[in-house]
Amino acid sequence: MSLSPDRLPQDHFLSIRHDWSAEEVSQIFRLPFNDLLYHAQGVHRHYFDANTIQLSTLINIKAGACPEDCAYCPQSARHDTELEAEALMEVEAVLKQARQAKAKGASRFCMGAAWRGPKDRDLQPVLKMISGVKALGLETCATLGMLKPEQATALRDAGLDYYNHNLDTSEDYYKEIISTRRYQDRLDTLAHVRDAGMKVCCGGIIGMGEDDHDRVELLRALANLPHHPESVPVNLLVPVSGTPLAEQVPPLDPVDPLEFVRTIAVARLLMPASYVRLSAGREQMSDELQALCFQAGANSVFYGEQLLTTPNPQSDRDQALFARLGLRPEQADDVVHPETGQAAY
Repeated sequence: MSLSPDRLPQDHFLSIRHDWSAEEVSQIFRLPFNDLLYHAQGVHRHYFDANTIQLSTLINIKAGACPEDCAYCPQSARHDTELEAEALMEVEAVLKQARQAKAKGASRFCMGAAWRGPKDRDLQPVLKMISGVKALGLETCATLGMLKPEQATALRDAGLDYYNHNLDTSEDYYKEIISTRRYQDRLDTLAHVRDAGMKVCCGGIIGMGEDDHDRVELLRALANLPHHPESVPVNLLVPVSGTPLAEQVPPLDPVDPLEFVRTIAVARLLMPASYVRLSAGREQMSDELQALCFQAGANSVFYGEQLLTTPNPQSDRDQALFARLGLRPEQADDVVHPETGQAAY
């Protein structure tokens, strides 16, 4: 396919596909910036209310001492960071934070634990957390590492709506970032989540030294899954002292802000009906850059002052930005399934 922006019909990207070629995705990345945003905004408006934003709150229910060697992560026991390991939170402490998140406008509550994969005994209190959060009327999401099929089923039965397991980067570049698990291990966990009937939250990290080809291949891998992830978090690397990526010599080049916006726009075009979430790195983004990302099709953010290990914008800053842009938090009755026309949850 050769893309000529002056010949593309407005509805060119509206269909949901799972057969994108590397050449097609590369050409979309290199569309003139205005044309790329024009098409991304058109697709976004077709599938979503352009002036609503989905708010998720993420908490770390078990921090540090992870045996994995992910080069970006301060929770790895292999890296000399200042993060102190913490035991699994008590159920009631998690529910207290969930109530606070809901009171501030969050509609989804995400729980993360620094495990390679949960042991069955670890999973039991997490199941209680999920059931409790679900009972509050919040969507539930968890990221606990690799899952066995029976663990995915138990999470579903407890009321888990979404499971997060990011691909992080392209399959080719993956070995430069992580050596303690294979790319296929991640794909296997995603398959277990799907087989259990849960929704998938899966994206990646931009700014780890990858090149344009790797960004193309990351988004292509996500878009060519048998079902698109319902949520696609796009993280901007936050280098944390003590992690290999932060200590790299020479240091990593910062990501061109407009290239980051392009990545958001291409994610929107390849996965039209998915939520595209601005995740880690928003603390370092200007209001203007975030506004461009929303224009490019991002329609979800993590909301609250802290992510798993990195800071996030203060709630009042987000509220002020949303007010300036005319964005309102998404509510359950705003969400309509693109195929059935019925409420999505």
